[in-house]
Amino acid sequence: MTSMPNLDILIQGGMLLPMSGERPIIEDALIGIRDGRILFVESGRNAKPNDHHAKDTIHAAGSLILPGLVNTHTHVPMVAFRGMADDLPLMDWLQHYIFPLEAKYVNRDMAYRTARLAIAEMILSGTTTFCDGYFYESGVAQAAIDCGMRAVASTGFIDLPFLESPDPTNHSRIAEKFITKWARRSPLITPALFCHSPYTCLPETIRVVKETARKAGVPFLIHLAETREEVAIMKEKYGLSPVRYLHRLGVLDEATIAVHAVWVDDEEIAVLGECGVKVSHCPESNMKLASGICPLTKLLQQGVTVGLGTDSAASNNDLDMFGEMDKAAKVDKVARLDPTVMDAETVLKMATINGARVLGLEKEIGSIEPGKRADIILLDVKKPHLTPLYHPLSHVVYCASGADVATSIIEGRVVMRDRRLTTLDIDEVMESMNELAASIRKDLHHG
Repeated sequence: MTSMPNLDILIQGGMLLPMSGERPIIEDALIGIRDGRILFVESGRNAKPNDHHAKDTIHAAGSLILPGLVNTHTHVPMVAFRGMADDLPLMDWLQHYIFPLEAKYVNRDMAYRTARLAIAEMILSGTTTFCDGYFYESGVAQAAIDCGMRAVASTGFIDLPFLESPDPTNHSRIAEKFITKWARRSPLITPALFCHSPYTCLPETIRVVKETARKAGVPFLIHLAETREEVAIMKEKYGLSPVRYLHRLGVLDEATIAVHAVWVDDEEIAVLGECGVKVSHCPESNMKLASGICPLTKLLQQGVTVGLGTDSAASNNDLDMFGEMDKAAKVDKVARLDPTVMDAETVLKMATINGARVLGLEKEIGSIEPGKRADIILLDVKKPHLTPLYHPLSHVVYCASGADVATSIIEGRVVMRDRRLTTLDIDEVMESMNELAASIRKDLHHG
């Protein structure tokens, strides 16, 4: 082993789960990071103390080392509405609470302030990349840059119930402007476009926004077949189910991310697979809103790439991806009455490398291997609920929680060390959120 000086960070010790497909586990790992990327990954058992020189050495003994988790679907400004309208069906929740409050409170400043809180929560629970879809998304993108967080920032489009006379041409101008603004602003930001759903966006809006995304080569996201009611609305209005409707519009392809995909039949699953559509699976939100159970095993059998998402903190009510892994594994087992489906490795891949594939970022993130961007988390396993440790991948999915993440690195920068955030003042962030919540609380009491 040759000497490699001038590292920014050296991670030494610990058990590495690289998720690269080559070596499932590397004991006593040694990871070198320079200029935001992973320079080398090897076992450090034979290393000598002076083999490597780094500005910062992280001693990881007693830790599991993982790729940072990838949250493939969020609406981060909705942390402002966490817990304010629980235990309601989706349409009631949206139409009587969420939509009216969004119309009153959502603006760029609100998106920025609330995004910082959501980002803090995600960093503290091991997420290093999130895919967001919302309005005033430039506020979210700027917050991500300021906090050192990686984001796929998708500016949102919705025609109903807000706009009396939607103008798809204007949608195209807004989409192009957003992509141009953020395409090369920071390596942390990937711009994308998000249509809320087939039943809240006019067909021309969906076509125009998707075409803009195609021309720019960016992801296109849409809520799809989330509830039975959505399916009924689409069949009544257009004579087609949501998947068949979007297929007819010509917007299903390998750069389309379908969020939820709960109410899809076998033929529709085959269409998603043939078109290369990716799926963001949000089990906790689906359970809480009683939307249904995504046919996850069938999607995977058809070759559909599936990642995990938390959805918003208003329908979950947290942004902890460890909880999503646990629920994704268990809900599919009970739905199929088969304990062998959704094994721990499959689910962990959904939260890491396959989540990166959903976002089109698999060449950059999602696994720990040389050349990739250094998005890495350290999980402290020296705890009663993580002792003893026999099967590390299983432990991550079934035993661990976001609170067990001790250190997070994004783009080669330590954004949390020993549970302390380094890129934002969490007390100031929470105080700012509580000021906004005081106004929202008054509206709820007067409503």
